[in-house]
Amino acid sequence: MIDSRRIRHCRACGHAVDYSVPADDNRERAVCPACGTIHYENPINVVGTVPTWGDQVLLCRRAIEPRHGFWTLPAGFLELGETSAEGALRETDEEAGARVELQGLFSVMNVVAVGQIHLYYRAALRDVDFAPGPETLEARLFTEAEIPWDDLAFRTVRTTLERYFADRREGRFGLHCVDFR
Repeated sequence: MIDSRRIRHCRACGHAVDYSVPADDNRERAVCPACGTIHYENPINVVGTVPTWGDQVLLCRRAIEPRHGFWTLPAGFLELGETSAEGALRETDEEAGARVELQGLFSVMNVVAVGQIHLYYRAALRDVDFAPGPETLEARLFTEAEIPWDDLAFRTVRTTLERYFADRREGRFGLHCVDFR
């Protein structure tokens, strides 16, 4: 579970913060008693793609923790100054060295316990010449039957892949919203 009291010091002046409900608010926040700055803590956005080539999906084997050595879709943290689509394209390039064309938002997953929102876009690979970055041990295409289901890094990846293959069988892709507590 996420620690709701992660901020210890004011980012504006460095003074130790107190946790209280500010006037005109309804939740406890980190409030600086010295300068009055109110610090808001909001979920972190993770953006990525479901890159496909024919009937195959591109997965990356992680070279970093958490879940070193496990397989994942190319994804990572959204940066300030970029849209979710731009971030998904950047992460796909950084992690897999893959060039894709986005085909629409596919899944939105609220991972409440760790304060994250995961957004995955369907994407068509432009080619199969991959150049994995330093966070990836290997980038490889898998058919549905070949997916290493027991070695997937995160449940958001598993759920996104399950929904992707189910939609593909039905011949239409929807937008999937899932809450993980």
